[in-house]
Amino acid sequence: MKLAVILLFVIGSFVPPTASGDPVIVVNKATHELGLFQNGREVFHAPVATGKTKELTPEGVFTIKVKAVNPYYRKKNIPGGDPRNPLGSRWIGFDANGTDGRIFGVHGTNKPASIGKSVSAGCIRMKNQNVEKLYDLVKAGDKIIVTNQNKSLAQIYHDWEKNTLQSMMQ
Repeated sequence: MKLAVILLFVIGSFVPPTASGDPVIVVNKATHELGLFQNGREVFHAPVATGKTKELTPEGVFTIKVKAVNPYYRKKNIPGGDPRNPLGSRWIGFDANGTDGRIFGVHGTNKPASIGKSVSAGCIRMKNQNVEKLYDLVKAGDKIIVTNQNKSLAQIYHDWEKNTLQSMMQ
């Protein structure tokens, strides 16, 4: 009887990672697309630019660590809001390669013609109006999946969701 009660408690308290409704960003370098999924559905979609080479934009599952409006560009000492600032109007930084969210990120751009291409130093660029919408939909702690596959964003998301659930059950 005790085992049945414990089992019922454990099963009843199990909440799959996406059942909480937390947003998950999916970036596919192969198609230069970004999608935001919530409750299993894509709620936002936009084209992006990624690294000049496959290695520059890290692949994996990461966590959003930093968000900033009109981010300062340290590399060339350009203040946020300056039209010369290549980071555009928003920064959504994630912890790729053991970083703290200040090296790799999804950000706007002052070169909108670069969107849809492999041209960045490693970050994921979006048109400013798109990154501003995305910025309002995510928070620190949300996940971002970056991959390079010949699959749709929905397929990538659902594969990740299935693998996450399977690993939690083991």
